Amino acid sequence: MSASLALTHLVPLAKEIDNDKVTPGVLGFIVFAALAVGVWLLMKSMNRHMGKVDFEEGPESGTAPAAAAATASGKGEPKKA
Repeated sequence: MSASLALTHLVPLAKEIDNDKVTPGVLGFIVFAALAVGVWLLMKSMNRHMGKVDFEEGPESGTAPAAAAATASGKGEPKKA
């Protein structure tokens, strides 16, 4: 009989929910989990693409910045038709 007495005292504590309290709920968790998975996939893709980049400078390292700047400003070689 004491087990049922303890249960009757604990049930009101378990159902004590504040209806004015706002929580993210299941939808908030699903959105957060989707964002986390999206960030993880983007980082995985970035690591794969960064692995393909060759960071070594070539023998023309002194002329490459000047050629890139001239091409970017439109003063590079004329386009062939």
